[in-house]
Amino acid sequence: MAEEQKMNTVLVGLGCWLPPTVVTNADLMSPVMDDFVRRRIGIARRHRVSDGEATVHLATEAGARALASAGASRVDALILATTTPDRLCPAGAPEVASRLGMTGAPAFDLNAGCSGFLYGCELARGLIAAGTARTVLVIGAESSSTMINPQDSSTAPIFGDGAGAAVLRRAEPGEFPTFGPSVWGSDGTFADAIAIPAGGSRRRTPAPDLGGADAYLHLRGAEVVRNAVKRMSAAAIAAAEAARWSLEDVDVLVAHQANAAITQAVAATLSFPAARMPTNIEHVGNTAAASVPILLAHAASDGAIKSDQRVLMVAFGSGLSWAAATATWPHALTPHL
Repeated sequence: MAEEQKMNTVLVGLGCWLPPTVVTNADLMSPVMDDFVRRRIGIARRHRVSDGEATVHLATEAGARALASAGASRVDALILATTTPDRLCPAGAPEVASRLGMTGAPAFDLNAGCSGFLYGCELARGLIAAGTARTVLVIGAESSSTMINPQDSSTAPIFGDGAGAAVLRRAEPGEFPTFGPSVWGSDGTFADAIAIPAGGSRRRTPAPDLGGADAYLHLRGAEVVRNAVKRMSAAAIAAAEAARWSLEDVDVLVAHQANAAITQAVAATLSFPAARMPTNIEHVGNTAAASVPILLAHAASDGAIKSDQRVLMVAFGSGLSWAAATATWPHALTPHL
């Protein structure tokens, strides 16, 4: 196999899963706050895990759907991107693999915030290029509702639970690759901008004087918005340039669904038509690492993404981390929702 062919990767399966419990704005807040959240953040409802369910459950459901979409029963490796693991130890990916009937397959977790799915795809492409794997299942899954303080108005309305997954495969000789160039990066000087302070090795238990608040997600909104717009816009431009595309060449821009205001600001910064930026935040909220694959599945399913279109994906999250990837959408791909 030629070296160039070994580098080529195709998307062959796509699936997502949203838990059936739906929480509307009216369930969480006053009519005045409901109006604000709809106008400024763009969210009207979100899905939540039920008692006894967590990230592994969501990941398994989405992974099974992606495998069915690909017509496959197993893969050579599994990557689970999440910021809300079931437990600090062990990783959830091996359990997901076993639940999917793939005990023995290499499986590991990846925490790159809301950029996690795109990070996972880049790692999957590396495994495929190295010859370590021919097929890789990449899952973004989050049970964010378990990590937010219901009394915190800066986070409680924003986040939803769900999972999305994709099966990536090495391209066969003569097969046109799905994925083109990508870019990714991080800035740890803003590590506290999106963070859960307690629970890790730095601070195992919440500080008594904070009443347990530091066991939940903290968000410095203004810093996050400013950096999100800056980093996603720059990453999108860099990835398009690496693919030798102009932004006018891009048919669809799939942006992490963090906040409608952020998405609108990215569109304005790039002078990109909002009509070519699919969105589902109104119905699912911010699903963090699951956001991009869920939106890809929804957009491909409803015809917003079509075969042979040039698709630019971009995400930003805790870390801070960001990533952008280019793709030419494949034929005969039917997402399983």
